[in-house]
Amino acid sequence: MARGWVTTVDHKRLGLLYVASGIAFLLIGGIEAAVMRWQLSFAQSDAVSPETFNRLFTMHGTTMVFLVGMPILTGFANYLVPLMIGARDMAFPRLNAFGFWVFLFGGVLLYFSFLGGDGLYGAGTAPDVGWFAYAPLTGKAFSRGHSTDYWVLGILVSGFGTLTTAGNLVATILAMRCPGMSLAKMPLFVWLMLIVSCMILVVVPPLTAAQAMLLLDRYLGAHFFDVGHGGSVVLWQHLFWFFGHPEVYILMLPGFAYASEIIPVFSRKVIFGYPAMVGATVAIGLVSLGVWAHHMFAVGLSQLQNVFFAGSTMAIAVPTGIKIFNWLGTIWGGRLQMRTPMLFCIGFLFQFLVAGLTGVMLAAASFDWQLTDSYFVVAHFHYVLVGSLLFTIFGAIYYWFPKVTGRMLSERLGRWQFWLLVLGFNLTFGAMHVSGLLGMPRRIYTYGADRGWETWNQISSVGVIFQVAAVVIFVWNVVRSLRRGEVAGDDPWNAWTLEWSTSSPPPPYNFERLPTVRSRRPLWDLKHPEDPDWRFE
Repeated sequence: MARGWVTTVDHKRLGLLYVASGIAFLLIGGIEAAVMRWQLSFAQSDAVSPETFNRLFTMHGTTMVFLVGMPILTGFANYLVPLMIGARDMAFPRLNAFGFWVFLFGGVLLYFSFLGGDGLYGAGTAPDVGWFAYAPLTGKAFSRGHSTDYWVLGILVSGFGTLTTAGNLVATILAMRCPGMSLAKMPLFVWLMLIVSCMILVVVPPLTAAQAMLLLDRYLGAHFFDVGHGGSVVLWQHLFWFFGHPEVYILMLPGFAYASEIIPVFSRKVIFGYPAMVGATVAIGLVSLGVWAHHMFAVGLSQLQNVFFAGSTMAIAVPTGIKIFNWLGTIWGGRLQMRTPMLFCIGFLFQFLVAGLTGVMLAAASFDWQLTDSYFVVAHFHYVLVGSLLFTIFGAIYYWFPKVTGRMLSERLGRWQFWLLVLGFNLTFGAMHVSGLLGMPRRIYTYGADRGWETWNQISSVGVIFQVAAVVIFVWNVVRSLRRGEVAGDDPWNAWTLEWSTSSPPPPYNFERLPTVRSRRPLWDLKHPEDPDWRFE
């Protein structure tokens, strides 16, 4: 049985492996965050050393971006895209398996660094340079030993897995759709994954090139980032953030995809403004490639550059706002069913609105100058990546769990998880807006008792307790439901996309006969061919 999972090329099994790996890394990254909050709960605390805090900070950020967000989203795409487009597998099944194992090897290689030296609580070799690894501070002169090498190699290797999967998804979506499924009839989930995959193919290679240049600097004296020998300090930031800010949308667009499939089903209406949703997604993909330097307002760019990147950052709020109005338009007038997946999507809408508003504030260069590298920025991007992305991931798990396992997750436990997570998240990161406005900088491991930050840090740390409780409930819910959960049936939500036309769980071959699609709601057409109305009944 175990050998079958190791050697599998089935897109569904590989999707589950991606999601399981991402959740495992989520638990590890969460523990790292909890230890940092413990350290910051009290002024002048010495719960952990500065060196340990730097390693926890670096590994937490790297883990959450590269080893949690990316694999979970890739896992959902692997599992669902072939089912949604009526295909029997991905275009290149063996390449798909290669992508997963390369990603996992990169993540294990990164964490193998803890085994070097004296481990977590000693000198060790775990990366301690931040998840952004700014050069030239990562050069040999300032980063001795192998901590930077582990960071570079771990992310470099996992990046190859990400690129192979992205290319595979593009080929699958463009070449393997079932008869009748034109681009205009694809589910929004598939559209968004197509745009995300294209973005990955554009922005990951510059990061890979920057990492290769850093290794050449460290071991062959190439001096790409050494000003004293003609290099550029700012070059690393341009290359890294050309990946790093589109990465935010690479992570969030799949979250938008989950919401775009869940909200219509539980509103009993088709999505409002399908063409506008597709157009807004394409616009986000294009504009996101021109906003990276708003991370660099404080490095001394020219006034013209500051104006351009401030304008492009504000401009990207327009297609993003269109999506929010589309979701609200779908909910408006619908017959809402407030099941757990819908609850998580409602929470996502509120918290993503907060993230968007603070993002527009930080787009103003003058405002950004005042709050750059403060906890206000930390609060902003956690409202994006936790308050928005993680909520949609949980909503997606509750929504598609019946299809994957044939059993339902507990609604009662799901509601407990949702409300504890909402309370804990907003306590933790809402308070960070205030501590940031009070001047608390990022990346410090302790602070003086006279700064007025302690109370707000304690509120943030209390929120972590509620978040931990929510995750524990989620894990128990999954374990309990796998053993004795309610039998789901093939289509427990009365949904409309093709994956719900298969058995739960789907057979290895997906479809005995490839379906033929005549509209954007193929399953609903099969159930009610006589009903011309686009509303659910």
